[in-house]
Order: sequence, then structure tokens, then C-alpha cells
Amino acid sequence: MLLLAATLGLAYVPLGRWSAAVAFGISGVKTVLIGVFFMKLRDAIPLVRIAACAAMLWLAFLFLLTFADLLTRAPLTQPGTIVPSMG
Repeated sequence: MLLLAATLGLAYVPLGRWSAAVAFGISGVKTVLIGVFFMKLRDAIPLVRIAACAAMLWLAFLFLLTFADLLTRAPLTQPGTIVPSMG
């Protein structure tokens, strides 16, 4: 319930660019808790644990690529503004 409250509270806190990173961090903690307690990975055979870890690493890699794309984009211009020419 604490992580649910953190997610809800995050919607009302102006963190700017960091709001997505904090939201992904909270969701990562939720994912680990679901894997350990509901999917019972703590008691699973090693092959299942390796598969779950590989999936989490792949997801982390995709998050990393998403953040790299977001941080390297140019800021959006407001409609009706003049875009400077690349002379």
C-alpha cells in the first residue's frame, strides 16, 4: 500500500524530467515484489530464476533506451512560434 500511495503522490509532485524516472523506479520495486511473493521465485528452480532475471535485465535495457531517446530529443516548440532556421 505504501508503493501505491507513492505512485499516487507522484502524480501531484512537480518533478519535471525526473517524474518518469521516479515512476519507473517505483514500478520496478513493485515488479520485484510481485515476482518474489506472488510468483514465488524465491522457491523456484534455478532455471526459472534465471529466466526471470533475464526478462528483468531485458526490461531494464529497454527502459535505458527509452530514457536515452527522451533525454536526447530537442524541446517541442509551441504551435504558432517561429522555428529558427538552420543557416
